[in-house]
Amino acid sequence: MYRFQVSAQTEMGEQIGLCGAGEALGNWNPARCVRLTTQAGCYPLWSGEVRVGEHTADFLEYKYLRFKPDGRVVWEDLRGNRRVPWEPQPVTLVVEDGAFDRPPVCPYGYYVSPVPAPVMPGNGKKVLVVGSSVALGCSAWLLRGWAWHLAEALRERYGHRVVNAAVLGANMQSTLAQLPGLLAQEQPEIVVLALSLGNEGLATCRPHEQRAVQRRFESGLQQAIQMVRAAGARPIVGSVYPHGHYSPEHAGLLRDTHRRMLGWEVPVLNWLDGLDRGDGRWRSPLEWDAAHPNTDGQRVMFEAIALELFAPDASALEPPLSVPVFGDAAGFEVFWSPRETALRLVNGTDYPYHITPDWQALQGAGQRRGLLPGLYSRRQPQVNEPSSLAVSPAGDIETVLTVPPHTTWVFDSMFHLFAPSVATTLFYDGQLALIQEGDRRLRMVCEAYVEYNVHPMWREVRLALRGMPPGVYEDPLHPGTPFRTLWIDDGLASRVKAPPRSTLVFDYVCSLQERPRVAILPLGDRCAARMLLYKMEFDGPAFPFDLTRTTLLSDVADMVAQGFWDMWNPAFLQYSPAEHRIYHRRWTGLSFAHEVEDTDNPLQDMTPVWERMAKRYSARAQRFAYVLAKADELLFIRTGRSDRGSVEDLLTKLRWQCGDKPLRLLLFSEQDSQEFAGLPEVIHHNVYFNPDWMYADVGYWQHCTEVLQGILLDLGISSRNLFWCPPNPPRLVPS
Repeated sequence: MYRFQVSAQTEMGEQIGLCGAGEALGNWNPARCVRLTTQAGCYPLWSGEVRVGEHTADFLEYKYLRFKPDGRVVWEDLRGNRRVPWEPQPVTLVVEDGAFDRPPVCPYGYYVSPVPAPVMPGNGKKVLVVGSSVALGCSAWLLRGWAWHLAEALRERYGHRVVNAAVLGANMQSTLAQLPGLLAQEQPEIVVLALSLGNEGLATCRPHEQRAVQRRFESGLQQAIQMVRAAGARPIVGSVYPHGHYSPEHAGLLRDTHRRMLGWEVPVLNWLDGLDRGDGRWRSPLEWDAAHPNTDGQRVMFEAIALELFAPDASALEPPLSVPVFGDAAGFEVFWSPRETALRLVNGTDYPYHITPDWQALQGAGQRRGLLPGLYSRRQPQVNEPSSLAVSPAGDIETVLTVPPHTTWVFDSMFHLFAPSVATTLFYDGQLALIQEGDRRLRMVCEAYVEYNVHPMWREVRLALRGMPPGVYEDPLHPGTPFRTLWIDDGLASRVKAPPRSTLVFDYVCSLQERPRVAILPLGDRCAARMLLYKMEFDGPAFPFDLTRTTLLSDVADMVAQGFWDMWNPAFLQYSPAEHRIYHRRWTGLSFAHEVEDTDNPLQDMTPVWERMAKRYSARAQRFAYVLAKADELLFIRTGRSDRGSVEDLLTKLRWQCGDKPLRLLLFSEQDSQEFAGLPEVIHHNVYFNPDWMYADVGYWQHCTEVLQGILLDLGISSRNLFWCPPNPPRLVPS
């Protein structure tokens, strides 16, 4: 029984039929044709069944026709007739026939249930094919895809038996889960791993997720290769192939992966070059749909396979377990393990060895031995010892490190960490990766050649860490190092600095409640405090006083008490063209110098300026209120001269705003500290910070920064307990 299926858009009263050569198909007589039907759940798909007995020709030849309500018959407008091979029909054979007037380039049909293949005798090896729908043969006639052709060819040439264990929709994660059981059950001598980036979601994921998809695929494939080798079998890898929805950006990633695979110590079936039209999409006319090649495309894939890879003596192509890379007469040696993708440094001498990029004898040896480029993570590193190592694309060891006497260090390729069965990649953009290892460990991988500042204002990173349990995480290998504390609240809530070409580990150490966080809030009088915090990298989103001038502390106290209402009210703002500055009529000590932009025409229309100020300063006021509510302790910083009465008034209003939270006021001004004696919450330093001089002299700016940093450390404030305000905090609900 043949079941023909075709897509056809019809009008009310129309019907689709099939008519062709032979009695079963109506002998080209529309009155005797096969009438097709459709249903609401499957329209516009029309289908009909017909039993075709013995046939004199090798093909069934036919066309579809459309019956109009008025009795007219409209045949498909084709140059020739449709043709599908004639096959015996032990069970129903479904013909997927494309659309009315648009037949597929190659016929596609399959039996509704598997037809057992005859068991052919053979004394060769068992070959296991592991993959997805393309490896299964989908969209080829009778599922006779590349794997079917390979099975026929290997049986005939070597007597091998091929077991196709491909699964519809298989991806890397499901394959890694099923592979150990398959290997144990089948016990193959050769395994072909044939998976695709398409099933990993490359075509549909968000742009910032594409690199993570690519890296998970490559790492998972490396892990699968190791599983195969551990089972005593020889791996062969099918390369990536096109997809009908790939963009030029996807095509670049596809080619990157393809090039890297060709550099692995494993045979690769090069399918991409024969199928790709140059932009990551199928070369015409080799595709059936976006995800699958047609019968011709499957044959191109088979023809790209060198059968010699499956020869009985081809096992000699497997790489050795360990390859000597370098050694000297004293007893220092370097070994490379292609199968483990691991690098071993052995110092058997009584002296430390310093590895540097300019050690030409060692670096040249690395190039010759084909070290896998990328980052490596050391097994069982000790505190304050090197925990990672980088190998350049040329095979040089880039990391400067010292190997102590009588020591062996083993470094594993970071490829393994990206495998979905090993860890969860939360974020990866090609330079920075965040990988969750278990419930309470995060690994940060920086592949860039520059230091990376990872902070809450990086939205994708902040949101990626929402999956981690809230708490405080610290680098156990470098305790006390600045910016090695990771706060996770509603996502990332601190700044972390990742050295170039490095990998860091962060372990959970305590809950958020167990370590009080201190927020630093500048209160003017100019932007000096903001500039110093910026230089220390303690800055986050701007607060209300960061870019203003506030000469009167009483104005500051009043604005804080009023929740900053009217700070950006146009009714109180006046522009001075002579000074290019906006002054406030109510708080006369308040002025703005950074709000009028070059494209504005303030003398004619200040509306755009007022609108920008309302947006900026309402957001800054919202952040100020959020910090007061969420931080555990508060440190306010004020520069410029102040009198005792104004300070006492400010403290009263700050206490009212902060409730019972600990607060301190750090004052910097050229005046006697005795002015503020007896005020326990006030810390005064007779120091002058001039922002104009900072702009003009970077050395002065750095000196002032070091002064402030030392004062903060004396107060117990560092990157380990700093409160970081999110750029867009949620609005607070009044209690």
